Amino acid sequence: MNQLVFIQNNIPVTDSLTIAEVFDKRHDLVIRDIENQIEKLNQAGEKEFSLRNFEESTYTNERGRQYRKFNLTEDAFTLVAMAYTTPEAMKMKVTFIQEFKKMREQIEQNKVQVLDDRTALIQSLKLTAETAERTDQLEKAINQHNQKILEIETKVNEQITLDHGEQRRVQKCVATRIYELCDDPKNRPKLFRELYREIKDRFAVASYRDLKRRDMLQAINYIVNWVPRKVS
Repeated sequence: MNQLVFIQNNIPVTDSLTIAEVFDKRHDLVIRDIENQIEKLNQAGEKEFSLRNFEESTYTNERGRQYRKFNLTEDAFTLVAMAYTTPEAMKMKVTFIQEFKKMREQIEQNKVQVLDDRTALIQSLKLTAETAERTDQLEKAINQHNQKILEIETKVNEQITLDHGEQRRVQKCVATRIYELCDDPKNRPKLFRELYREIKDRFAVASYRDLKRRDMLQAINYIVNWVPRKVS
């Protein structure tokens, strides 16, 4: 099972594919439930809420075909999952809620850590400025401060996974490579599965969607140059 909740644009979200998998429902029925909730929100004059919490997008299956899906915030998930009332569904809703909470805490901890580090560095810089006797000493302290800030922000960004646009870029790159290698539609699904599997193995992720943003260019380069064990 893929990660239940992931961070996109610094916001914890899940998607309709994950909901379908966890609640053991057909994806088209989950899409229907989501569209029903959006329609009710619009009828209630809450269109802004639906636009803010439901994001329609697409995904590419292992055969290279594109289908609709939705990304949902915690509020959107709560509305959709409200109708799922079996004991097993209730257990999974609790699991989702805990995952959303954990992701929110992770984001807040990252923010607090960055602010604490910034404060410490600024205080250090002020002290250096007060005691510096020459201009070149002050400039050196400023450069060191900026470098440390960059290192802190880089460390935080390294934990961020691909956003929707970056996921689509990887999907398109995979589809392009498969179509370059194989003209036979019957053999393409096997190549899609093989390439996605090798991406997961190479970058140690459960899905290409879990790729870290820092690894995206490396992953794309790997896909562009990928050669299957045997081209059919």
